Amino acid sequence: MTAGTNQNSNDRTDAPFIKITDLHKSFKGVKAVDGLSFTVKKGELFAFLGVNGAGKSTTINIISGILPKDGGTVIVCGADPDVKAESVKSKIGIVFQSSVLDKHLSVYDNLKYRAALYGIIGEQFKRRLDELDQLLDLKEILKRPLCKLSGGQRRRADIARALVHNPELLVLDEPTTGLDPQTRQAVWNVIENLRATRGLTVFLTTHYMEEAANADYVLILDSGKKVAEGTPHELKTAYATDTVRIYSHIEEAVALFSSLGYVVKRERDYADIEVSDMFAATQLILRYPELFDDYEVLKGNMDSVFLRVTGNKIMEVR
Repeated sequence: MTAGTNQNSNDRTDAPFIKITDLHKSFKGVKAVDGLSFTVKKGELFAFLGVNGAGKSTTINIISGILPKDGGTVIVCGADPDVKAESVKSKIGIVFQSSVLDKHLSVYDNLKYRAALYGIIGEQFKRRLDELDQLLDLKEILKRPLCKLSGGQRRRADIARALVHNPELLVLDEPTTGLDPQTRQAVWNVIENLRATRGLTVFLTTHYMEEAANADYVLILDSGKKVAEGTPHELKTAYATDTVRIYSHIEEAVALFSSLGYVVKRERDYADIEVSDMFAATQLILRYPELFDDYEVLKGNMDSVFLRVTGNKIMEVR
């Protein structure tokens, strides 16, 4: 069952920007994508989640016109990537997990050569570079080789590369992996500014569930198949469990609630008691008030959604 049954991906036809129906792709008999269907609306931040090997990269490569599909239909920006690959590619910018820029060239030269592939040269390139500088604050790094930049500076260069031809769709493949929290926030400030000012559609894969929690819509993929979809709120309502974290009477609480059938996790200086929702947490506290001198109730999050749906935990890559 998927969350949000009143608003599943096949019904979200309000200005579909990407529409995929019954997509199939196999490699040497192994199904990488198996009957996948979903839509992405224009201007949406769409989170596409799954563990490594779930089929995310294959789907992105098909959307981007890099890989042909085996079956199904794929429409991106009004065109089939298998039929009009160049037209589709011209409307997509991709920020890969690992930079594809030449590490020995300056940021300026990297962007200049990338822009030339789209016929953006001379004064047109200068104007576009000025626009990117206003968005990404590039002046301080333009003349520096990529290998001399910090992780956050390289990410700004990667985003500039993806945006140099002014695409309508920005694909972010784990864009903040390995970045410190301050730099991650800076990257997201840029992305949100682009969405607000340009109406950019963003297709995101990430290992950080707090980033997925800010998406407009989320699809979770497992073994090439869709296993859940919906808004973050719908998914948390359908799959996440809340937790009562207790800091006092720990041993007594662990013994009691374990005997009553609750899932209890004992940590060094607290214990977590899983409950279905806030109402259940309130009832538990009212029934055993003597045990709850010091506690807090934690709402279920996208981490618990992912774990519940797939039985796996996305591991953050450091």
